[in-house]
Amino acid sequence: MHEPRPSLLEILARAGYGARGLTYCLVGGLALLAAFGEGGRTGGSRSALMVLIDRPFGRLLLGAVAVGLAGFALWRWVEAATDADRCGRSAKGLAVRAGHVVSGILYASLALSVLRTALGQGGGSEDEAARDWTAWLLREPFGAAVVGAAGLAVIGTGCAFLLKGWRGDVTRHLALPVDARSWATVAGRLGYAARGIVFWLIGGVLVAAAIESRSGAVTGLGGALSVLRDQPYRGVLLGLTAAGLAAFGAFGLVQARFRRIDPPDIDDLAPGRRGRRP
Repeated sequence: MHEPRPSLLEILARAGYGARGLTYCLVGGLALLAAFGEGGRTGGSRSALMVLIDRPFGRLLLGAVAVGLAGFALWRWVEAATDADRCGRSAKGLAVRAGHVVSGILYASLALSVLRTALGQGGGSEDEAARDWTAWLLREPFGAAVVGAAGLAVIGTGCAFLLKGWRGDVTRHLALPVDARSWATVAGRLGYAARGIVFWLIGGVLVAAAIESRSGAVTGLGGALSVLRDQPYRGVLLGLTAAGLAAFGAFGLVQARFRRIDPPDIDDLAPGRRGRRP
């Protein structure tokens, strides 16, 4: 009996998990080298992907990654709209689905930035974009409140990631072979814990920017890693976080292969049929 052919959405979603996994592998790997003084650098997602540009067919590789990231953004929006992971309509479930919407926006933005680079159009870093957006918001009425709320939301997400890294079932949505479950769990938990630390740093800087009405210190992933690099015992702090991010990248590659991609049928979303999913 043949397995059903994957839908276009499933292909894009799996390509997205793979592209995200590759990105985190590069971010974590380069930061790990920097932590041990072996070259490398502490940069964000776009900065890490730039190592591909000088490789054979580098621009083609970047274009493929951009398509994958766009596919991941689309899948995030589908997850939010269709409740593909059965989060439900509780406060927690709605918060998770709202997070998927925001995640989709961020990955769509990254995909566009990477695509522009692949086409030779350049573009600024993620840290510069974060500072520009924050500066614009701070000039608007209630902008400081919006920036502060965003910072608290990022810190909350970091707490959720840390909790997931500590005791979460990170393989719940994976159809894994039994012998792969243990090491995939370790990689996923380390990865979520590292992302939690990074989100804490980014959110804390946003809250400080809102309080002080200054956007100069606002940062993204690369800036958060730079903060760790500049701390006492920087090799240890940066090294552990970088290793966790690389582990999350490896976990993303596992997700690309084994993630259950099961959005509900469109007919099931009709008002009279909601809640009838098995």
